[in-house]
Amino acid sequence: MTSNAYRRSEHLRALWPWLPLWTAAALLAIFSHGPMPLFSTRTLAVAWEMWHGHHWLVPYMNGAPYSEKAPLLFWMIHAGWAVFGVNDVWPRVLEVGFGGAELVLVSMIARRLFPDRPWVASATPWMLLSLSYAFLFGLQIMYDVLLATWALATLLCLLPTDRRAEPRWWLFGLCIGFGLLTKGPVMLLHVIFPWLLGPFWSDWARQHRARWYGFGALGVLLGLAMLLAWAIPAGFSGGEAYRQRLFFTQTAGRVVNGVAPAADLQNHARPVWWYLLAVPVLMFPLSAWPRAVAALAMLRRPLPVGVRFALSWLVPAFITFSLVSGKQLYYPLPELGGACLLLAGAVALLRERHPRLATTAWLGTWPLAVGGALLAIFMFVLPGLVAGDHLHGEWLDEAVGYSRYFSALFLLLGALLLLRGRGEMRRLAVAGLVGTLALNTLFTLTAWHKYDLTPSNQLLASMQAQHRAIGYFGSYDAQFHFAARLTGPIVEMHVPAQVAAFAQAHPDGVIVTHPGKLTDEDRRYALLVQPFRSSWIVIWSAPALADVQAGQLPPEPATPTLVYPGTARP
Repeated sequence: MTSNAYRRSEHLRALWPWLPLWTAAALLAIFSHGPMPLFSTRTLAVAWEMWHGHHWLVPYMNGAPYSEKAPLLFWMIHAGWAVFGVNDVWPRVLEVGFGGAELVLVSMIARRLFPDRPWVASATPWMLLSLSYAFLFGLQIMYDVLLATWALATLLCLLPTDRRAEPRWWLFGLCIGFGLLTKGPVMLLHVIFPWLLGPFWSDWARQHRARWYGFGALGVLLGLAMLLAWAIPAGFSGGEAYRQRLFFTQTAGRVVNGVAPAADLQNHARPVWWYLLAVPVLMFPLSAWPRAVAALAMLRRPLPVGVRFALSWLVPAFITFSLVSGKQLYYPLPELGGACLLLAGAVALLRERHPRLATTAWLGTWPLAVGGALLAIFMFVLPGLVAGDHLHGEWLDEAVGYSRYFSALFLLLGALLLLRGRGEMRRLAVAGLVGTLALNTLFTLTAWHKYDLTPSNQLLASMQAQHRAIGYFGSYDAQFHFAARLTGPIVEMHVPAQVAAFAQAHPDGVIVTHPGKLTDEDRRYALLVQPFRSSWIVIWSAPALADVQAGQLPPEPATPTLVYPGTARP
């Protein structure tokens, strides 16, 4: 066997068994229920409106140009639709593919940064697949998993190989460009710091500073040129308002409060310290593994190249994202790969420098085992607590029919985590992945009906087929457009006067409302009532809603209100 063939076979062997294990779990989870409102349904709605309206340059949502996102994910969805037809299967398969690519890329990065510590390259993807939040968010048809893939690919281009020490600058620029076309300028925040701090971790960068920064700047310019090659014609095609939001308001409004009204921009403003509190959630279950926490706390110089690389990536990125006004849990998703790289490197150093701490049971996975056992006990006694009126809650009441089955599973996972000896990290990863998959399955069995908008989508699709106008009282998030295959915009209304005007202009129209609680009028005069998350979706005939809001009783409906689920009473 030649050296190249041997190297390829070694790389393929390194993927086993974490890649097929994660892929099987992700496919089971993502197809256990439909696309999630509002994350996935909004993305699908934009892709659908672009597809139906042949808007290949400008994304559209509810009939208007949508400046919040760049188009690469939509184009990739369209590529599958061109082959398989319009469906929600292809976008979900894409998301699983992006997640698998993330694991492969982080493994390659670890292998290049820790060539003399092969355990790190093996451990890093296991750690990443164990993260509960990353797994669950990866089930959403959104942009951030694809963005994370491009960020990891970009950083991989900076790393030396066995045969080449200089980065592959043109690939560096191309990957930046694809990341920019995925989610806009925020891509640079995920990749710019390891390049800017190159001399801190790279011998080649220290020895060739001019070439490092010169060619790196050209790579960044190449990526920006790719973004502008789309954004400039899209800006002229989408009109003045779209162009203003695309080039200025859309990004600046997330960085600084007050740039754009909250009603016009998804700002998600939160305090500076918010991400600090989010770290244990983002890194669970690794954040509850004492050995990883101790390894991180005991990092001392000299630090290997891989640890310096991870620190040059994570520390300035964390500070920058904390200072930026807009914050969501999924914004630092690309950095989770870097966090797992840092933890794996730290644990490897702990094993070398402090062998006793690397093997002591006191730093093992017993806290997670105890947590699993307590959760198992709680789920086992839950039916009795609910039946005895000792404990009630929206989710608890739904879970009692299945809780004891899942109790047995979490007890087994707790026992797995109590085992000692080699393979501790892999046992933790398997327990984390299986436990997260189990919770997703429990959600599907007990709570998905509160997220499943199929009844409303079917009714709205029939209204469209009858050419009846559709309105929405409140802020519409495009949750109906894809599944109902709506081809026209839904009219937003925010005050009763707008409802009255809509009813007068469209006496056969329908209006969707989203109340927190049902009233007697909802039960009696609406066309359809269904639960949605912790509230309700109610669909009215426009004149009936106008009458109710005016304090009048509308005529009795010709058919009783459709109530979902069929056995439930609102």
